[in-house]
Amino acid sequence: MGSVDLGAQWIAAIRAGDWEAAWQINDRVLAARDPATQDDPTLPYHLRWVWDGTPPDGKPVLVRCYHGLGDTVQFARYLPVLRERAARVTLEVHPDLAGLLGATPGVDRVVPFQLDAPLPPEPCTLEIMEIAHVLRLPPPPAPYLAAPSAPPETRPLRVGLCWQAGGWDPARSVPLALLAPIARLPGVVLVSLQRGPAAEEVLAPDAPPFLNPRDRSLDAAETARLIAGLHLVVTVDTVVAHLAGAMGRLGWVLLRRDADWRWPQAADAAPWYPSLRLARQDEEGDWTDPVGDVTSAVAAEVSRLARVRRARVGS
Repeated sequence: MGSVDLGAQWIAAIRAGDWEAAWQINDRVLAARDPATQDDPTLPYHLRWVWDGTPPDGKPVLVRCYHGLGDTVQFARYLPVLRERAARVTLEVHPDLAGLLGATPGVDRVVPFQLDAPLPPEPCTLEIMEIAHVLRLPPPPAPYLAAPSAPPETRPLRVGLCWQAGGWDPARSVPLALLAPIARLPGVVLVSLQRGPAAEEVLAPDAPPFLNPRDRSLDAAETARLIAGLHLVVTVDTVVAHLAGAMGRLGWVLLRRDADWRWPQAADAAPWYPSLRLARQDEEGDWTDPVGDVTSAVAAEVSRLARVRRARVGS
């Protein structure tokens, strides 16, 4: 992003919804870049810059996805708008997302990213998180990923859980045992949305019961299908939160106190994903209050569905 000060200013602008200020900061950073460092292979992927300022209008565009899976899902909302201006759009994406985003409007071709064989540049090449700056466009609204209709309002309440984020920020993860009170609520059944090594935790003798304890698929399209069949999602800050929000499904995101820039600091709603509610730590590392708040919210949803059933029976 540039200097620490510019990075902090950009985050402040994004959190305030001041997109013009954010783009002006992006303009300054772009103007100061050395063209010789474009897509620098000596840097970690998430630190590389790709777009050199070439407009996408009427050109073949290659969109590289160098950030995390959640970042890619979050900024995939821009792809249909980008396609309106480009001659065609090729998306080079993590293999776990290829099936899901292959059906996204605005993408002509999806290619699973290979570390040893990246695609050659197109006349306009950019990284997916640069699209907002390229288009100078505030976030298109969610939902933007297709999902089947919501599950019927019948018992039991199907709640999807994801408790561990990526290993690069363990502070985002919640011990599965802390979420066990949700499983003990009458009328609730759990579906595991956890992927990676932590998914094995559901097989422990003291783990809460799940409908799919041996599900280990890493395909985001499979996770999206699970989410589509749920009444409610409870997740930490990871790709599952982005999938649920992009699909417009009701959910809660458990956040550490020092949460990422995409989640507002003083609100319980998520502007990027209006269907999600936020439960943040009061003290860094203490999940007591956010987990308690979410457990109460799940209990309230059980009661709401019970009222719906009684009303239908009485009608």
